[in-house]
Amino acid sequence: MTGLVLLAAKLVALRGAISRCVLVLLAALLLAPGASAQSGQTFQLARPNARRAVIKFDMHRNLIVVAVRLNGLGPYHFLLDTGVGTSLITNPSLADSLHLVLGEEMRVVGTGGEDTPLRAYRTNALRVEMPGVVAPYMSWLILSDDALNLSGYAGTRIDGIMGSELFQSMTVAIWPTRGQLVCHAPDRYQPPGRAWASLPLLLVHGKSYVEAGIEQMPAQGALAGPPLPLRLLLDTGAGHALSLETTADRRMHVPATHLCADLGRGLSGVIKGYLGRVGSVQLGRYHLHRVLTSFPDSGQVHQRLRQQDAARQGNIGYEALKRFNIVIDYPHQRLLLRPNAYYRQVFEHDMSGLDLLAAGPGLRYCLIVGVVPGSAAAAAGIVPDEELLAINVLPTAVLSLSEIARLLRAQDGQRIHLVLRRPDGELHTVNLQLRRRI
Repeated sequence: MTGLVLLAAKLVALRGAISRCVLVLLAALLLAPGASAQSGQTFQLARPNARRAVIKFDMHRNLIVVAVRLNGLGPYHFLLDTGVGTSLITNPSLADSLHLVLGEEMRVVGTGGEDTPLRAYRTNALRVEMPGVVAPYMSWLILSDDALNLSGYAGTRIDGIMGSELFQSMTVAIWPTRGQLVCHAPDRYQPPGRAWASLPLLLVHGKSYVEAGIEQMPAQGALAGPPLPLRLLLDTGAGHALSLETTADRRMHVPATHLCADLGRGLSGVIKGYLGRVGSVQLGRYHLHRVLTSFPDSGQVHQRLRQQDAARQGNIGYEALKRFNIVIDYPHQRLLLRPNAYYRQVFEHDMSGLDLLAAGPGLRYCLIVGVVPGSAAAAAGIVPDEELLAINVLPTAVLSLSEIARLLRAQDGQRIHLVLRRPDGELHTVNLQLRRRI
C-alpha cells in the first residue's frame, strides 16, 4: 500500500431533504502524493474542428448529474464536481462490468485520522464519452465499497464523481435553467459581453478558488462591518450555498442567530456545527443576500483540511452558484457570471425537520433516517425508521427527493398532510405545520 486517500471532507450529508443537505461536501476528496489529479488535456471535443459540445444534465438535490459512457458501456451516472481533483468510481460493481484492472491500493482514513476498512484503487485507463466530448485515456480511483451511498442521498443512481479533469481540459459553461453544459475548445472560445462579471480563478492541484466578499450578520444594534475578502473553493459538487471555516480566519464568527446542527456524516461519524446566515456574498459586482451558511465545528476536520487544502477559507456550493449562468474557464483562469431566473430566489432551509433517504428497488422508498430535535416533525411525534408514503395525497413513489424537499420548505406556517408507515407496518397520518427555524 503505497498511497493514502484522505476522505476527510467528502462528507455526504444524509441530513434531510435537500435543504438539510447543508454540508454535502462533495467537494474535497483530498489526495496525497501518489493519488494526484491528472494533468494536461484529458478531454477533447469528439469532432475535429468543432468549437463546442452541448451536454444535458439533471439536477438532483442541488447536484449536477451527467450521463457518461465508459469503454463504450453505460450510460453510467456521475456527479460533476469541481472540488475533486481526481475522478472517483463509488460503485464497486463497475469493476467487474468494465473488466477493470486494479492498480495501486490506498487506504482511506476518516476525518479524525483513524484507519477504515475502505480502500481505494487506481484503475487502468478508460475511454470516457459524453455527447460531443471524449477522454481517450483517463485513469480513475475506485472505492472498495459504496460507503458514500450517493444514490440513496440523491434519490437516483449515482456511480461516482467526475472531478475537475473536464474543467482542466475545456472552457465549461453551466446553464442551470436549461440543464445544459456547454464545453468549448479553449483556444477558440470567445468570452461573452460586458453583462457578465469576470473574476480571477486561482488553480491549485486541479481545484479552483475564487475570492468573495462576505458580509457577516452584525450583532443586534451594531452596524455591519466591511465585507471580508475570503478565498472559497469553487464547488459544484456541494449542494449547500456556502460553508465557512471559522478557524481559517479569526475575523469570522458564527452569527448570533444560529442552529446547532448535524451538518453531515463522514467515515468517522457525524460532523457537527452550526447553521446561520451571512448578510451578503459579493461575487464581482453581484450580491447574494442573507445566504444560508454552514459553519463546521470540528477541529480535526479543519486541521486536516488546512494541511491538505491551505488555499481555502470555505467553499461556495451549487445552491449559490446555480443563481448564475456560469463559465468556468480554467485555461484562462477566470470565472464568468451572469444572473439567471434563480438569482432572486430566497435561501430557505428545510422547515420540517425530516432527514430523508431513498432506498429499495428503484430507490422509490422514502425512509426517514433522522428527526431533528425541536423541529415540527419531532413535535408531531414522527420517529426515525418510518417510511414516508405520501405528502398531501401525492405518493412519494412518484416524487423525486428534490420535489419532496421543495414541499417540505414551501412556506412558513403551511400545513401538510403526511401518510407514514411505522417499522412494524402500521400506517398512520400526521398533519405537520412547517416552521422556519433560521
